[in-house]
Amino acid sequence: MALLSLFAVASVAVLSACANSKPVADLAIINGVVFVGDGAPGYTADVVITGDRIVAVGRSARHGYRIRETIDAVGRTVSSGFIDPHTHALSALNYLEAPQPLEHYLRQGVTTLVIGNDGGGPPTIAERRSHLRRLKMGPNVAQFVGHNALRERVIGLDNRAPTPSELSEMTALAEQAMQEGALGLSTGLYYPPGVYATTDEVVALARVAAQYDGLYESHLRDESSYSVGLLAAVDEALEVGRRSGARVHIAHIKALGVDVWGYSERVIDRIETARAAGQVVTADQYPWRASGTRLGNALLPGWSRAGGRGALLQRLEAPELLARIREEMGDNLRRRGGADAILLTSGSFAGQTLASVATARAEPALATALALIRDGETRIASFNMHEDDIRQFMRQPWVVTSSDGTRGHPRLFASFPQKFAAYVQEQNVLTMPEFIQRSSATTADLLKLCDRGRLRVGAFADVIVFDLASFAPQADFETPDRLSVGVQHVIINGEVVMRDAKLKQAGAGRALSRGQCDSEPAGVRQ
Repeated sequence: MALLSLFAVASVAVLSACANSKPVADLAIINGVVFVGDGAPGYTADVVITGDRIVAVGRSARHGYRIRETIDAVGRTVSSGFIDPHTHALSALNYLEAPQPLEHYLRQGVTTLVIGNDGGGPPTIAERRSHLRRLKMGPNVAQFVGHNALRERVIGLDNRAPTPSELSEMTALAEQAMQEGALGLSTGLYYPPGVYATTDEVVALARVAAQYDGLYESHLRDESSYSVGLLAAVDEALEVGRRSGARVHIAHIKALGVDVWGYSERVIDRIETARAAGQVVTADQYPWRASGTRLGNALLPGWSRAGGRGALLQRLEAPELLARIREEMGDNLRRRGGADAILLTSGSFAGQTLASVATARAEPALATALALIRDGETRIASFNMHEDDIRQFMRQPWVVTSSDGTRGHPRLFASFPQKFAAYVQEQNVLTMPEFIQRSSATTADLLKLCDRGRLRVGAFADVIVFDLASFAPQADFETPDRLSVGVQHVIINGEVVMRDAKLKQAGAGRALSRGQCDSEPAGVRQ
């Protein structure tokens, strides 16, 4: 018995020594159904994190470590945090000084978002990165440099081509932005002043992005039949990519308005042909039938907005020009499905359609629209897409999830759970692995966000845990600002920022640069 007791004591000592020899890990997420992000099915596994990196993923991976903190994810889904490649958070972030959690993104499972889309990203990338560091963001943030911003800084809002020296100045600003870590060049060729640019001008600037393996991201010149037409606009984007050498990304891909419903197959054919010829072409899409913009952007002809708001108001006072504007506005309203399909989402008439406001005012819809435009920048949700086109685009492996989030539209608060609920659970357009891959890994790859978007050893620890039974949008067009539900835990750069659906802190997000793979020094928070 004495020998057995000595043996037992020795065995305990050996086991204790082995346990103490294990490396220490800060956090383990255990027992969850893990989707690593490569399109494979989920499986029950652990995710182990040390510092800001994942150090182990696999069945019972926790047993190789001494764990400081544990999250039991039994019955829950575990994936990399989602990446939103198209947001409009820039304008809000420019003026904030206090820490900003951006809870509406975290509640959707979004751990990284992109700003500066649609041509709006200022060339001051380093300056804004410093600002974001001071803000202590909730999600990570990456930036585009915008063509519209470059053009407005150098040329203003004039409807003309740049001089050679002006183009050189724009090119130099774009190059500085790329050197400072911009993801690439974004364009908004539908909006002033980008609408006044030729393809040659855009190619010259896209070449700068291409030299740094940056992306050419474009809100197409026409998503409908406003000017060159949807197909010609897609051709232009592909031409910019061929001539500049830049990778091409089409923002919020869609077929907008009755004139182009059913065009998704032709758009897809063009893109597939380009991809087969060796071009890198991708797109993003928000899962809603309604787009969102300003009333003037939707209805006014582009030429009427040249020179800015003051010039527009002068044109509205000139009878001949006003008659021409009204005629073109009428056709634009028809494209978008008429006044009943325009929901006002800001101002005193928010929540009403343009048709109902016009009826209450006892005047034609165009008269009401012009009155609202004169008064200010009313935002709208425009119900102009067909479900068949939405599903066709969504099925493509090169189309990723985005929000294009703007106030007054539920896409700001609910795009990722909306896509899951409507197109994974209800309609079976995508499988669960496809949904996760196109909300994380594929997006990280096209943006060149190093070590993001996958649950793998060495990746940054951006991890979400959510409940499939309750992961759902709460926002709709009547109540667009309701937070989504179902996300239980959010980890960003290794720090728990949401636990048991309760937001803990806002300071784990970092300002990301294209291709940046290194961790931050200890004690540094971006």
